[in-house]
Parts: sequence; structure tokens; C-alpha cells
Amino acid sequence: MSQLFTPSSIGPLTLRNRTIRSAAFESMCPGNSPSQELLDYHTSVAAGGVGMTTVAYAAVCRSGLSFDRQLWMRPEIVPGLRRLTDAVHREGAAASIQLGHCGNMSHRSICGETPVGASGGFNLYSPTFVRGLRADELRPMARCYGDAVRLAREAGFDAVEVHAGHGYLISQFLSPYTNRRKDEFGGSLSHRMRFMDLVMEEVMEAAGTDMAVLVKMNMRDGFKGGMDIDEALEVARRLQTDGAHALVLSGGFVSKAPMYVMRGAMPIRTMTHYMNCWWLKYGVRLVGKWMIPTVPFQEAYFLDDALRFRKALPDLPLVYVGGLVSRTKIDEVLDHGFEFVQMGRALLREPDFVNRMREEERARCDCRHSNYCIARMYTLDMACHQRLQEPLPKDLQREIDQLEKKG
Repeated sequence: MSQLFTPSSIGPLTLRNRTIRSAAFESMCPGNSPSQELLDYHTSVAAGGVGMTTVAYAAVCRSGLSFDRQLWMRPEIVPGLRRLTDAVHREGAAASIQLGHCGNMSHRSICGETPVGASGGFNLYSPTFVRGLRADELRPMARCYGDAVRLAREAGFDAVEVHAGHGYLISQFLSPYTNRRKDEFGGSLSHRMRFMDLVMEEVMEAAGTDMAVLVKMNMRDGFKGGMDIDEALEVARRLQTDGAHALVLSGGFVSKAPMYVMRGAMPIRTMTHYMNCWWLKYGVRLVGKWMIPTVPFQEAYFLDDALRFRKALPDLPLVYVGGLVSRTKIDEVLDHGFEFVQMGRALLREPDFVNRMREEERARCDCRHSNYCIARMYTLDMACHQRLQEPLPKDLQREIDQLEKKG
């Protein structure tokens, strides 16, 4: 018997089935505020049968912004978020919001100051110089996460997902690649986890007894010199001790191994077509394929690593994410003992995919993994090229067709 359409719980929250819309960045928040487009998209996913939909990547403070169309948690956006959660709840789904800080993945023009990180240096991907956070700034920064949870509660969210992966701020403290500190927050893994502990202390206090807390974390950073799976298992055990109700198991580093997160190739011509900055456009077109190397896609590409976490953490709910496009593979993942599955691109291509899986035992989404949606989202919004109202320019269509044939 398939577990897919059976209810299950994350801490105090029970979902109607085992599916969650992953926190894939929508880029639908001009002025760092929720838009009607954001509401309509998440409502469509909720109506499409998902157990819970996750609003992506809300910055806990202004310095945490990495995009100008990204949510920034502050009191004035609460009414707009409340309209979104009310709409999602009317469709029978739960609502979650991912909270994070981008760390060094920003620019003064976006975050209003020199970007901060676990350590100072230069971030080629922004590009910008970065200032390392002082030790006395870390507790106030952790409080920003707690304050964001309180705003999420006020906005009607049932759950929060703390972003501790993908090379953003918490991940920058965890990874030996980005944490070169000589104080009590650097060095050994136990020291590198201390900022994460501060954040979780604030988050769990703010969440109280009636909000679910998930944490997205890396199983591997995805490159030599980053955090690997043995250390990641220790991080997972610490998060369980810190009180997390569930872990979302991911991997990759946006500033070093971006396609390890998403797999496939980045359509460079498409990405640069939408860019506004002329020198960045031509720079990325010139060296983009070396900066963003292809990592081959396969369905359920994180499963082998995730199974090690399943074995090591028998009592903690785990959420599998990464390359799920068919009911057959989703049932396989659930049969391995994962309590929930997350999908991003599949639910962008087909918001009612969960309902179709209820009707068809062999349902498969026809997302073709060209990553057009990702190439576009950095400048416009996240959208599937198969659902656009307007035709693509011929050179972009040619690039997408070539990538889909290879995939």
C-alpha cells in the first residue's frame, strides 16, 4: 500500500499527505514584499493537492537579502502574507515559510551594506568584498531568526523551514571552506556549529509548542574542501538535539557548486538574456560554463546519501528532496522510510501534479530539466518555459531544446 496519501506529522503539525512544495525561490516579491503572483502560485499548488507549500527564502533581516525580488521579513508585509496563508488553508493545505540569511551571497546595492559572512574575503559570484561577522554580532543575528519566526506566526504560517544549507550564512559557518575563523565559532566542527545552535535556540523559543520547525541542511557541500557527509551526519544529530522537528536533506553550495543542488546544466545564454547589467551579462556569457559547471541529472539524485541519514537517525522525521518527478520514485522513497518528499520544479511545471498522482499510479511530470526556470529567476520570476504565454526568442528556444535532448 502506498503511503503517499496518508497523513503524517512534523512536530505539532499534521499534513494531509506526504508531499511538500520545496522552498524553490520564486522571485515574485518586488520591493521585498509578497505579490498577487506569489499568492496565486502557492494557492494553485495547494489546490493541486500538496500537503504543505513552502514560501521560499525569506530574509530574516535586510542584510540577508541576496535578490531584489526576495521576501524580507518585517511587520509591514504580515498582512500580505496572511492573505497568502488564508488562501492556502482554504484549499486544505498547510503553509510553511523558509527563513534564512544569504551571508556573503549579496551586494551592497541589494542589502544596503558590505555583505557579511562567517569570514571576510571576496565573493566572485556577486562580485563583492565581504566582511566577517564579529563574535558580538552573532547573538543579535540569531535573534533575527527568532523575530522572523514570530512574524511568520502572526502571518498564519503553520511551519518554518530554517535554511542551513546551500552555502548561505549558517552553512558558511558549518563549512570549513568558508569558515576560517580563529575564535570560538571556527576551527573544529563543534565550534563551527555554535552559530547554528544560537539560531536554533532562538527559533525553537519563538516557535513554541504549536509551530513545526524544519531545517534544510547539506549532506555534502559538493566539492573538495567543503563539508562532507561524515561531518554532516554530526550536524544532523546536533539539530535533533537542538529540537528540530524534521530535516530536509539537500546538498550543494551556490557560490562553489550551484548545480550540485539542482543538477543538469545552466542555460547560460538564457540566463544572460534576462540580465540587466551589461558587463555582468557579457562576463557570464564568456566564462559562465566554467563558473557553473554541469552536474548530470538523474531522478532522486540525493537518495543514496539520504539513506545514510535515514539509517543514522531512526527517530527523526526526514524529508527527501532532489529530482522527484514520478509517483513510482516517490513511492520508492517513502518505502525507504522517509516521512515526506519535497518537489520544486515538478510543481512549477504542473501545480496539480499531486492530484494527478492520486488518479494515476504511474503519473510522471514532464519537466524536462533544462533549468530555464532557474536561469530566468535571478532577474525575473521563476517560470517554466512550457507554461509561458509568449514564445521564447529563437536563440533561447534553441538552447533549451539542445539541453533537453542531452538530458
